[in-house]
Amino acid sequence: MIPLTYLSIENTNVTKTDKEGQIAMNPNFKEVSVHDPSIYKEGDTYYVFGTHVEAAKSKDLMSWERFTNGYSTPENALYGDLSKNLAESFKWAGENDADSYGGFAVWAPEIFYNKDYLNEDGSNGAYMMYYSASSTYIRSAIGIAVSQDIEGPYEYKDTVIYSGFTKEESYDENSEVNKKWDNTNIAQLIADGIVDEVSPRWFGAGGTYNNTLFPNAIDANLFYDTDGKLWMTYGSWSGGIFILELDKSNGLPIYPGKDGKTEDGRMVDRYFGTKIAGGFTKSGEGPYVIYDEETEYYYLYVTYGWLGADGGYNMRVFRSEKPDGPYVDAKGDNAVLPGDVPNHMYGNKIMGNFLFDRKIGEDNKGFGFGYLSPGHNSVLYDEDKEERHLVFHTRFPNRGEAFEVRVHSIFMNEDHWPVASPFRYTGKKLKKVNNSDIEGVYKFINHGQDYSADVNRSTYIELEKNNKITGSFKGEWDKKNDYFANVTIDNTLYKGVFIEQWDPTQKEYVMTFTAQSDQGISIWGSKQARSSDKETVHAIKEELDIGSEEVSKDLDLPKEGANGATIEWESSNPEIISSDGNVTREENDIGMVTLTATIKLGEISEQKTFELTVNPTEEASISAHYGFEGNLEESSDSFSDGKVTGIEINKGDGTISFDEGIFGEAVYLDGQSGIKLPDKLVNSYEYTISYWIKPEELSPFTTTFFGGSETKWLSFVPMGPVDDKTMLWSGEEWYDAPTSYQVEADVWTHVAFSVNHGEVKVYLNGELEFEGDNFPNVLIGNNADFAIGVNHWDEPYKGWIDELMVFNGELQSEQVEQLATVN
Repeated sequence: MIPLTYLSIENTNVTKTDKEGQIAMNPNFKEVSVHDPSIYKEGDTYYVFGTHVEAAKSKDLMSWERFTNGYSTPENALYGDLSKNLAESFKWAGENDADSYGGFAVWAPEIFYNKDYLNEDGSNGAYMMYYSASSTYIRSAIGIAVSQDIEGPYEYKDTVIYSGFTKEESYDENSEVNKKWDNTNIAQLIADGIVDEVSPRWFGAGGTYNNTLFPNAIDANLFYDTDGKLWMTYGSWSGGIFILELDKSNGLPIYPGKDGKTEDGRMVDRYFGTKIAGGFTKSGEGPYVIYDEETEYYYLYVTYGWLGADGGYNMRVFRSEKPDGPYVDAKGDNAVLPGDVPNHMYGNKIMGNFLFDRKIGEDNKGFGFGYLSPGHNSVLYDEDKEERHLVFHTRFPNRGEAFEVRVHSIFMNEDHWPVASPFRYTGKKLKKVNNSDIEGVYKFINHGQDYSADVNRSTYIELEKNNKITGSFKGEWDKKNDYFANVTIDNTLYKGVFIEQWDPTQKEYVMTFTAQSDQGISIWGSKQARSSDKETVHAIKEELDIGSEEVSKDLDLPKEGANGATIEWESSNPEIISSDGNVTREENDIGMVTLTATIKLGEISEQKTFELTVNPTEEASISAHYGFEGNLEESSDSFSDGKVTGIEINKGDGTISFDEGIFGEAVYLDGQSGIKLPDKLVNSYEYTISYWIKPEELSPFTTTFFGGSETKWLSFVPMGPVDDKTMLWSGEEWYDAPTSYQVEADVWTHVAFSVNHGEVKVYLNGELEFEGDNFPNVLIGNNADFAIGVNHWDEPYKGWIDELMVFNGELQSEQVEQLATVN
């Protein structure tokens, strides 16, 4: 499988004409995958540096080009001999150790040009890379490497902050690193009289690292204050975000030396510095501070949540009049949590999960435009263009864990709070807008304050000519001066701006607004191309479809169409199909139902009917069984026997053997071989796959059961792309169905998954681990290949497999539990 880190997609230019007759080009986006991007502008080139030693550059913030080679070593693009160059940091964390066992974990760098840095030749100025080396969620270190060229190579200079140390000798699993505090730089700092003796607050019960109060040493960020002092803020998750002043001549921290408190009562630690946000085990990472000369505030950006597609990653912002705080949100609440409280009420939420979802009857295709878990941002004030940019990584609806860099504009509202543009940066600036350009129907997003895996989906509102707001929400709108927006929704005032932006779904520039309330809640609007009510209703009727005329599961009946049209449903037989689409199937009894949809918009109404057959329930029956009793025979005689293949599904010769299995014998695959199964092994929209695995080794993306083509497929992997968990996943539509853990090597585990017209369930050892909707059909009508142990790309499986069974139909949970039972 192509690693998601290296995915790159280029869009095609399309010519459009704007309202003034000027040519407006479809922005030419070329995507790049750089996690935790740190932005820097050098001359006319923008650079982003990120996790996993990745970086890219661009001339326009839209078309990006990668120039690194990841963790490759010794010829690493940024660090040369990566292992040797950063060896001092790796003594503590980040190379072949604990969570980085078998590889590296070099994360979240900060790129910064320090004009005062004193080079060995006596000259001043160097690019400084503050990288993070990490081995667990608390044992990490921040190191410094410098270069005279922004593209490197960077030479190691020092490791300045350590975390995760213990009071006495201690070791993590898969690690030979002694975590005792005197294996960090603290011992030397004490010996040199820079830092007082060891602080008892650093340790919890049993001498463990007190990560409730103190940080994970990653995610550095540097900035100058108005007096020219240089500061570094850093930290991740549970203990909070800290700040230290730096010595400009060498970039090293000026450690406080003694414990204390700020005037407003915040912690000052002798080693870690001053706490400016978070704490008490609550999420908060990727701090980024930037001073804004126009508003005269320092703005602290922090990301809450977990970075995965299901983690609810979301960006927050606070501000302060001083570089070291206190930082507060729009409500005046301090960024440092007052105790063990939920943190979602703290910080202005500027962006989280959202989807401007496509409604039936719209001209554009696809499912809409949106992000999952956008975060770990940096910010650039481009002085040459007088533009502010929010630069972050994000995942996407229906694309699993694939991530890419995104750049959105930042604007200051009348209260000097930053608001982010709804769509990507394309060079459009704030300018005077007319009321007539604002009036119309908008897709509307409210980002709220909470964060979770849930997606904030768009609804419709209309900004009417009389400054009223109607639709899903009621209120008023007003334009102040040239472009400032005052939007009142349900008696709450949101302040922001109106600006034209490129809508990738409508493929043209449209009026948008972005605004924020005094409670720190952000709203967005995107104006829609408005056809007449009659045209809209007709378009909805033409497109409206509910799939096959034969029904075997509940129906997802749309209730809303383009421009706020409503769709009401009526069933001729509610006992079989309700007006909400709930289906009741009878055993051995076919049901006939007529569903009628009534589409309404304004005074226009049309109907559309669907004649449906509800199939009776059927018991799932076994269609294929490979017992691997010393052979590859299919015991039911419904399919041909399996065939040994090499390292890919249709290539080479391999070698297999048989040994004691969970029942009788099992087949052993040596990591160089697999088994090709017959075509059309699954030829139904309802099926269940059941088998046993005993991996000898665990490696990323390695499949145990594979079905599909090179472009559309499903694969069950013991070590998947979601936190290395065991999972079923699918491409090219990118569907993840992760379990809650990773199966163990050298232990038998029963695996089963069922699909019923898009509803998927995944089981381990008879326990339901995942249940979801909209699993893609990748097996029917796709010339699918089937195999165990191999696919078209990845490293083959090494270990045992036994008792592969394929069922027509969905097995019930108790049946799966029975298959997972060894008597």
